[in-house]
Amino acid sequence: MNSLTTKAYAKINLGLDVLRKREDGYHDLCMIMQTIDLYDVVTLEKTPLDKILVRTNLSYLPTDRRNLVYKAAQAFMERFSISSGIKITLEKNIPVAAGLAGGSADAAATLCLLNEMFQTGLTREELMHLGVTLGADVPYCILTGTALSEGIGEILTPLKRMPDCTILLVKPDISVSTRYVYGNLKLTPHIHHPDITAMKKAIETGSLKGLTSHMDNILQTVTVPRYPVIKEIKHQMKKLGAMTALMSGSGPTVFGIYKNPLTAEKACEYFRRNDPEKQVFLTKPSWPDR
Repeated sequence: MNSLTTKAYAKINLGLDVLRKREDGYHDLCMIMQTIDLYDVVTLEKTPLDKILVRTNLSYLPTDRRNLVYKAAQAFMERFSISSGIKITLEKNIPVAAGLAGGSADAAATLCLLNEMFQTGLTREELMHLGVTLGADVPYCILTGTALSEGIGEILTPLKRMPDCTILLVKPDISVSTRYVYGNLKLTPHIHHPDITAMKKAIETGSLKGLTSHMDNILQTVTVPRYPVIKEIKHQMKKLGAMTALMSGSGPTVFGIYKNPLTAEKACEYFRRNDPEKQVFLTKPSWPDR
């Protein structure tokens, strides 16, 4: 196996709650995560050079130790004392810094490919344990599917598949700092927390209406006032027939849940026609095999 290729899938947060700030500076979270059918393509190749090479189709992405894929390969190869050279090629389709875990998905895919290529025999749980040292979303991106995520994101419980739907993604042409969002989150006694328990029950009963009626993201209390375009996109999605619209992660990508695929296609056409500066994708929930 001198060359292997896999897909690295994006995620959205169907619900995101922050419970408390921890003494180590991180936050305890409670989220419901969902993989979507939007993905990067990751290819690994053995090379005669004794180093890690990263190549990508986006000229502005770093390809050195600042890239999470490089860090993933370095951590894995150091653990198993692998001296072979590796070339990692990223075909990026997931928007960068968008709240969709593109970097974490690429790192997760890299760990899975290295495990296969060098036949190191790590279980999925062992790969997830290694992944959390790279980033809080990496373990989920190894698990994929519909899952409850707790702790800083490393405590994962698979859930029943969310009901079928069509998902519209719109990423405005802005960048949002995750550090800024969490640093300015005020967990006051009166802040509204998403009802994650009600969302879980809706998923268990297969009720898309029940799920969408409870979907919420506490980080919107910070991001929306700072970036009003997020509120505008949410409003327009609902006006165009979305059952609900929500920011994913710390933003800025907004996703709308549509029961009717034709309604979603019309909304997609609207955003592509009227907002050429925004990245627009029409997708659906996904449950990749790992």
